[in-house]
Parts: sequence; structure tokens; C-alpha cells
Amino acid sequence: MKSAATATVLDCCGVLVFVIIGRHTHHDGDSLAGIWHTAWPFLCGLALGLIVTRAWRRPLRLVPAGLGAWLGAAVAGMVIRVLAGQGTAAAFIAVTLAFLALFLLGWRVAAHAVGAARRVPG
Repeated sequence: MKSAATATVLDCCGVLVFVIIGRHTHHDGDSLAGIWHTAWPFLCGLALGLIVTRAWRRPLRLVPAGLGAWLGAAVAGMVIRVLAGQGTAAAFIAVTLAFLALFLLGWRVAAHAVGAARRVPG
């Protein structure tokens, strides 16, 4: 899988899974409007990170694509969230960094592991 479109979809799914788990954990509801309200700053940050790092060139790479996706979604997303008047707390920032690292870097690590396993003669 080397498609930038596929990588972008996986990144967006990672952000949405993070949001859905968080909203469910905090009993904030699972309505599409609620999910969108929480997700859009992180999705905008993700887009910014992918554009700045030109992630479409090598979408599977941890650096710069994965790093850009993660820091864009987490850091820029948090800034956008604050500018939009949505709340933040230190614990939320830490959880956001950790979970988005897991989701946005994790699938890239798994893809590399699968690729490496396929190349090993058996």
C-alpha cells in the first residue's frame, strides 16, 4: 500500500477512532454532530501536518509523513480547538498526544512490519 489516498483515509480513521473512544469514555454521546464537533479541529490539524510535510510523496514513512500527521493532528489540532473556543486541559493534551501517536504512527509501524515479514525468505 503506497497510495497517499489510502494513507490519508487511515489517518482520518485514526483521528475519528480517537474522538469516538474519547466521547464514549466521557459519556458525551455518539451523535454524528457531536463527533464532528470534537473531530474537526484534529482533522484540520491532520490536513495541515500532511500538507506541510508533503506526506503524499512517501505516505508510509514515519518521518516525515507519520510525524507530520501526528504532530499536525495533535498539536495544530489542539491549537485550532482552543481558537474555536473548545476546552483543553493538561491531561487531555497528554492523552491526545499518546493516542494519536498510537493511531497515526502505529499503522505505519505495522505496515513496515508486514512489508519486512513478506521480504524474509521462508
